[in-house]
Amino acid sequence: MRLGINLGYWGAGMDADNLAVAKEADRLGYSVCWAAEAYGSDAATVLAWVAAQTERIDVGSAIFQIPARTPAMTAMTAATLDTLSGGRFRLGLGVSGPQVSEGWYGVRFDKPLARTREYVEIIRKAMSRERLTHAGEHWTLPLPDGPGKPLKLTVHPVREHIPLYIAAIGPKNLEQTGEIADGALLIFFSPEHAEETTLGALRAGREKAGKTMEGFDVVPTVPLAVGDDIDALADTFRPYTALYVGGMGSRKQNFYNRLAQRMGYEKEAAEIQDKYLSGDKEGAAAAVPRQLIDSTTLLGPIDRIADRMRAYAEAGVTTLSLTPAGFTLEERIAALRAGVEALERSGAAS
Repeated sequence: MRLGINLGYWGAGMDADNLAVAKEADRLGYSVCWAAEAYGSDAATVLAWVAAQTERIDVGSAIFQIPARTPAMTAMTAATLDTLSGGRFRLGLGVSGPQVSEGWYGVRFDKPLARTREYVEIIRKAMSRERLTHAGEHWTLPLPDGPGKPLKLTVHPVREHIPLYIAAIGPKNLEQTGEIADGALLIFFSPEHAEETTLGALRAGREKAGKTMEGFDVVPTVPLAVGDDIDALADTFRPYTALYVGGMGSRKQNFYNRLAQRMGYEKEAAEIQDKYLSGDKEGAAAAVPRQLIDSTTLLGPIDRIADRMRAYAEAGVTTLSLTPAGFTLEERIAALRAGVEALERSGAAS
């Protein structure tokens, strides 16, 4: 198992610190640095900035939102970032959610699985530098009865194959991800529930494509907080968990709420959502079960974190992307270093 670092969203007031965190992760030997986007900072610009100021660490989009760009534009961006970084780019994709897709981008959130499959097909064809043609339900290239003609990508990426990841939560999306991608970007991953919530579906997709899990990158993002007071550390992640389980999506369509239910927290997930959507964010945070937090984060002294890292590796995780907690740069850097030490103690490093 390797370590990654997830910087999350840019523009939260810690941008200079985030760059320092990325540089330290590079120095410490972390394998990849991910950046996210929603409806604020875009990930491509951030990754170019980080890549320009690091040497070895890969840079990855977690995620580029599918409704934000045409597939050909995404292929251009991926090829450019891979060239500029000297072959260090990883392409992570996701459909986002209905509120962002329709409210921010004006793109209907319909048939997300079929849309993702077509999107990946077009990207792979474009980056292979074939002349780009596609006749599908969501995209037709070139447009018929017009001046368009099949074009070929003019940029030569450093690598023939840029690793492609998909952010997946639901069973059908996980299965398709196993079938068509090189890796899966995961959140709220619990080693104790890995098989029934995640890995079984991924494995089914790999089998559908005639492949095994060998070489497939399983990449959960996991918050990390180091210290002796485990209850206090868990409490720091209550608002984060409540936001996703309670407020990230509508009452009818919240992928994270459904995931919590599949992990056995049906009653608690409903209570968190009810409180959050009614405006009681503190009550929603208080309703988050301590065990849910503990099973989806890395908390405590280094030896305890090492034990949990071992559990993640044994569950099938191949890249563990950390989100180090802390209000200061020093705290986040200390957490980064503790992550390396914990991985070494766990014996799970690869």
